[in-house]
Amino acid sequence: MSLTPSTMLPLGTIAPGFDLQDVISGENKTVKEVIGEEGLVVMFLSAHCPYVKHLEEEISFVAEKYQHKGIGFVAISSNNVESHPEDAPEKLQEQADEQGFEFPYLYDESQEVAKAYQAACTPDFYLFDKELKCVYRGRFDAATPGNDEPVTGDELKDAMDSLLDEEPIFEEQKPSMGCNIKWK
Repeated sequence: MSLTPSTMLPLGTIAPGFDLQDVISGENKTVKEVIGEEGLVVMFLSAHCPYVKHLEEEISFVAEKYQHKGIGFVAISSNNVESHPEDAPEKLQEQADEQGFEFPYLYDESQEVAKAYQAACTPDFYLFDKELKCVYRGRFDAATPGNDEPVTGDELKDAMDSLLDEEPIFEEQKPSMGCNIKWK
């Protein structure tokens, strides 16, 4: 594991498109199919990363709450499964089942989607408005394994609340930190 920060996709960037298989339903999903009426959260996750494991229960809770408010959620895993078989689609499906993920979990075998989003680590979070413009990118909250900060999702929740209230989203956005994406 190599601790890696987000690369911080420029604000205002239009969400890159994708057409990837959902490990839960087996169906392909596009960005247009997963966006909610108010926006979209794109999360780069993995099944093995301790930084993802530290947050995954709260991710499930936050996603359920905000999906009811019109924000779509989608997780994408782009790790190389040849070097990290614990991130193979069947393992992602197990993770989704165990955590009760109620959002699509897509497998990016080619890694082209991760590259398009400039994703660097897991977890990595992006919030897009209803026009699919990036309005937030960075961390879920200040919690990491071993730092004793509570897992709350406050930074992502604050950004989503501002989006829903049509208020400016705070400009000081901190990068997420986690395991580097396992590139081919």
